Amino acid sequence: MTTKHTIPSDEDLTAFIDGELTDEEAARIEAGVKEDESVAERLEFLARANLPFEQAFAPLLSEAPREKLAAMLAAIPAQLSARSGPTPAFASRRRFLGALAASLVAGFAIDRAVIGIGARFSAKDENSEWRAVVADYISLYTAETFAGPAPSRDDQAAQLAGLDEKLGLSLSPEVVSLPGIDLKRALLLQYDGKPLAQIAYLDPETGPMALCIVRSDTGRKAPDLESRKGMSVIYWSNETHAFMLIGRIPVDRMKELGEDVSRRLSA
Repeated sequence: MTTKHTIPSDEDLTAFIDGELTDEEAARIEAGVKEDESVAERLEFLARANLPFEQAFAPLLSEAPREKLAAMLAAIPAQLSARSGPTPAFASRRRFLGALAASLVAGFAIDRAVIGIGARFSAKDENSEWRAVVADYISLYTAETFAGPAPSRDDQAAQLAGLDEKLGLSLSPEVVSLPGIDLKRALLLQYDGKPLAQIAYLDPETGPMALCIVRSDTGRKAPDLESRKGMSVIYWSNETHAFMLIGRIPVDRMKELGEDVSRRLSA
């Protein structure tokens, strides 16, 4: 648990939101919120976001070797629960995040996932909010997440075709390729009730990257840069869609890659 000099983890903050902490643990979180503005902002974000982590990572967990996963979880010190009585499997998001962390260490990839936001945002904030949620999600990826050979061109085309119908786009491996960076997987997710495409890459030097696309009616916007979760982001939009390219790659290189793929998507 946290002390005066320790920032609470997302796991502890989520447990606080769910009412799963003891009175002493909850008091420490409350003190941290009062003393540290970043803790207060993080707690507000987690309270506002309703991320279905269990559904999102279900394929990952189903592929994990149960004996190895059980051994890893057994090594995690047990924590006293503020609630009495039996708890259904994965009823606690804190317990689920522990299993998820073990699975990610084992290096398994996600095949399909869902990102959801319970709150509704105004149109002017829509693009900023979806980028924040995606950045949180992408920050979970490691190079091991996408270990293994890149799919063939035909497999890539088939995965991208599955996104076209939902997003009203015509994507091809050539259009979304990044020079010198392997395209690993095209995923269909969901944000705020709308389909979201996530095209995942693995840069040999800096690790995972993703090109994400969602329907948007906020209007055309030229490419711009920002930083989220320690990653570089270039984002832009047209009349029908919003786009973002995100990864732990230097800003200058990200700008070059984003502007290149933006031109191809607009052609």
